[in-house]
Parts: sequence; structure tokens; C-alpha cells
Amino acid sequence: MSPIGPEVALSAQNDQRRQAEELALMLSDFGMQRMSARVMAAFLFTEKPSLTLGELAEELDVSQGSVSGALKMLHHVGMLERVPVPGSRRDHHRLRRDAWERLYSRQNEVVRKMMAAAEEGIAATGEGSLARERLQEMYDFYNFMFDELPLLFDRWREKRDSQG
Repeated sequence: MSPIGPEVALSAQNDQRRQAEELALMLSDFGMQRMSARVMAAFLFTEKPSLTLGELAEELDVSQGSVSGALKMLHHVGMLERVPVPGSRRDHHRLRRDAWERLYSRQNEVVRKMMAAAEEGIAATGEGSLARERLQEMYDFYNFMFDELPLLFDRWREKRDSQG
């Protein structure tokens, strides 16, 4: 092995970390909590099949408590799942294979709650009111999208699966 080998590997690792941090910054600029964005980026860039809370905290150089909150949020929106690892007592987490579908589907708990809030708002507002019209449009938009998304998801899965 040449003496340049370890330096090249370290440089590639640093490039990956920098790209992961840039992705996390972009995600946080678009509204994701900063730690959730960093944890999400760690899952996208890892070569490991799953990560533990401790591994994430070490990789990101942060407390386990801050990673714990981010993991809860990412599980809540359907991006991550817990997976069994024989012989390990720790919880292992991984990016779901259908993470992107879940993020944009009725399976996303946040979107489900938004739709329920719109329905409750519609029921609480008067017939013909501006508030009711806005809430109804919000509900109708999500309802339309969720009716159309299964076909789009089917097309996506066909494309994904045909690529390898």
C-alpha cells in the first residue's frame, strides 16, 4: 500500500462529512430542525446498514440526548425504522427503503394530523367563510394528492426496481 492511500481515504471521508453537513444545512434552511437534519444526513451518507444512537452521537460529535430527539422525529414522520441486530442490546435504526414515499403519503403522521386539523377547522367555521374556504382547499389539495400518489409511487417502484 502506498503512503498516499490513507491520506486519500481521509480526504474522501472529510469530503463526505462536508457534503453531509451541507445537506443538513440545506434541510434545516427548508424547515427541518438542525439536529434532525444532521441525523438524516448521517443516515444518507453511512455505509453501515444501521446505526445506533451512540454511533450517531459519536459521528456527529453531539450528546445522545440531542440525537434521541432527532431519532424520535424521524421515526414519527416515517423516515426511519428500528431493526433487529442479533446479539445487540441497543436499538438499531435505518433509513426505510420507502422513506421518500412515506414522507409524501398518508403514512406520514404529520400530514395525517394536518388533514385532521383541516377537517376540524372546516367543521368549526361558518358556511361561506373565508377561513372555511382556505381550510377546505388545504384539505382538498391533500386529498387529491393522496388519491394520485399511489400511481406515482407504483411508477417510482418500477423504475427503482428495474435499475438494480
